[in-house]
Amino acid sequence: MRLFHVSEEANIEVFYPRTPERNDLDKNIGLVWAIDEERLPNFLTPRDCPRVAYHIGKNTSEVDKKRFFTSSSIKHTVIIESDWFNRMKDTTLYLYEFDTSDFELQDEIAGYYVSKTPQVPIAKHKVIDMFSELMARNVEIRVVDNLWDIADRIKSSTLNWSLCRMKNAKPKSEY
Repeated sequence: MRLFHVSEEANIEVFYPRTPERNDLDKNIGLVWAIDEERLPNFLTPRDCPRVAYHIGKNTSEVDKKRFFTSSSIKHTVIIESDWFNRMKDTTLYLYEFDTSDFELQDEIAGYYVSKTPQVPIAKHKVIDMFSELMARNVEIRVVDNLWDIADRIKSSTLNWSLCRMKNAKPKSEY
């Protein structure tokens, strides 16, 4: 297994634990967050880019596989709004890779791992073309006018899904 932290910052030398913003986590325990390689595509976009990402999980139905994927060879999809297309083309990402020994699984479906201790990356990978990186990982990329319709449909599916930075998405009323 490989674990990563994705950032637009090029020179992070140490990741220090931060207090979680989520209300379902203990605010007294700082954490360093990482994502496993399988769910890394969910984060191969600019940080603030709203996106709907989903992938096939162990409970995904055949009906949903046929409904939400254009090919049987695709197992993961990332959808962005068209307003973010150029920013995605023009942004460089850095994938900081961690030694996995200090991390524990926080969310199996999301692929989140956390550490309570500072982490020094063991490698840094530069991504200058997110679209190519996603395609190399066999991820279907969709660009849509508005994310809310697909987000609502995905939430009621049997797929494993992630809705990221939706506060930055166009309002529902615009479509």
